[in-house]
Amino acid sequence: MTVAAPLISALGGWGPEEFDKSAVDPYLGGLPIGPLGGVSAEHWLGVEPVTGRDLFARVVHGAQVSLLIAFAATAIVVLAGTTAGIAAGYFGGRTDTVLSRLMDLTMSFPSLIFMIAMMSVARDVDRILLMTLVIGLFGWPGVARVVRGQTLSLKHREYVDAARVGGSGPWRILARDILPGVAGPVIAYTTLMVPGMIATEAALSYLGVGVRPPTPSWGQMIAESVAYYDTDPMYFLVPSLCLFLTVLAFTLLGDALRDVLDPRGSRT
Repeated sequence: MTVAAPLISALGGWGPEEFDKSAVDPYLGGLPIGPLGGVSAEHWLGVEPVTGRDLFARVVHGAQVSLLIAFAATAIVVLAGTTAGIAAGYFGGRTDTVLSRLMDLTMSFPSLIFMIAMMSVARDVDRILLMTLVIGLFGWPGVARVVRGQTLSLKHREYVDAARVGGSGPWRILARDILPGVAGPVIAYTTLMVPGMIATEAALSYLGVGVRPPTPSWGQMIAESVAYYDTDPMYFLVPSLCLFLTVLAFTLLGDALRDVLDPRGSRT
């Protein structure tokens, strides 16, 4: 749905920024006309109060924004965390000390407050790019610690010692022997991180420091719907349900991959 958002929203006949004043009642404060928030053959999930914008189109395009930020931030976190974790675990010594202290320093920051401050100060920038970088900045230490612990156990294995005796350099050992060994836990951890990234983007947008209107975002839609939760509950339920189902789906996927790729950590 996210990849084909323009095509899917076109099936409904409305764009995310198109206004339909005929779908709202100006004499009732702009509430949607009809049951369930204006659900009809023309507006499949109803419309926004006051503006009359199609909820189906906005939810579909909102998914594109939310998941783009979540996946891009996760990619940054995994790349930075895996690199730092392997370097700290394999080289040890001063490298391990410096990187471990940097992990501790990053994790000691109140990340949500710092994100809100950064997003509030930086006004004239690409909000999607800024949110991706800010969210990724605080996520990498968790991956780095997991990878560091895994690397510490792998670097003393017999096949790694054999590669070292055989003349392989450190970078060749890292690429051919260490990295494949940490790939399984990293993949499982990555799928479990995506729901948190989606929720973080939604939280920042809900607080008004995320994606700016008129760009649709699930968190932004939930924030705007709070004022209408008693008169138009569908406006609140539709983006909330989409957010819930997406987070639940990635959580279940992460649990399944963890059990398959890391059997020792699976639940009994």
